[in-house]
Amino acid sequence: MVSVGTPLLWGSFAAIVAVMLMIDLFLQGKNKGSVMTMKQAARWSCLWISLALLFNLGLWWHLKNTVGSEIAATQATAFLTGYLIEKALAVDNVFVWLMLFNYFTVPPAYQRRVLVYGVMGAIVLRVIMIFAGIQLITQFHWLLYVFGLFLLFTGLKMAFAKESDVPIGERGIVKWLRNKMRMTDEMHGERFFVRHKGVIYATPLLLVLLLVEISDVIFAVDSIPAIFAVTTDPFIVLTSNLFAILGLRAMYFLLANVAEKFSLLKYGLAVILIFIGIKMLLLDIFHIPVGISLGVVAAILVITMIVNVWYNKKYNK
Repeated sequence: MVSVGTPLLWGSFAAIVAVMLMIDLFLQGKNKGSVMTMKQAARWSCLWISLALLFNLGLWWHLKNTVGSEIAATQATAFLTGYLIEKALAVDNVFVWLMLFNYFTVPPAYQRRVLVYGVMGAIVLRVIMIFAGIQLITQFHWLLYVFGLFLLFTGLKMAFAKESDVPIGERGIVKWLRNKMRMTDEMHGERFFVRHKGVIYATPLLLVLLLVEISDVIFAVDSIPAIFAVTTDPFIVLTSNLFAILGLRAMYFLLANVAEKFSLLKYGLAVILIFIGIKMLLLDIFHIPVGISLGVVAAILVITMIVNVWYNKKYNK
């Protein structure tokens, strides 16, 4: 698979990710039990977005001076498109986390640890799935059409699906996990396991963590095929995905108090998935330039937000 990634670029990216993870995991969460305020979350979110844009600018500058302006512009646009798609889909993932925390009444002070492991798990999962997906696409080009059909179906399902009336605790996967684990009835601080009379018990916080990781798998199945419609360059796919994921914890605390104001977001995400699915199905018939894809995705998100603001004002939400 041809890639713009050189040892220098891969090394630089790995160093940036390592530093960012140290900041995210140690500086932000150095005080156990601390809760990130909305103001702090907004600042951290701006920082992560700014770093992603600066990385993209640096990538464009490096490619411009090594392989030419045309390739540099194409790859920088692909990075930005992939980043925007992943960031948008990640918002829906954050809402699922919020729903899990609310249902299991996880105090904000205990959410920090779950989110740390959730983000780390998402990073490891993305790396494995991206490289596996690229290897499969390299060997079996027709898989792109399968991904396209899957995204088209997922988008339609998201647009027309009704909210489930079944409580989270009564759903199959939750009942199965509870039956497979010896679990306490109450939280024990941030601990995932406790020992009682020589027997190790899982706490409900471990169940929440497992459900968070499962939600990461589900959303990765949507987001990774989506970026393959933009580019199959391993470097661009991986970097754009990971930069979007690294700021998820700050995004959670930013959106936690205003989630109800984004009730129409799922429809915008559904349209994006439908568009990307159609783009993949037309891959060998009509090529939609990356720049147009970026414009369409950005326009859908902007229109969705404008409609959501109008809807909230009209119905006083």
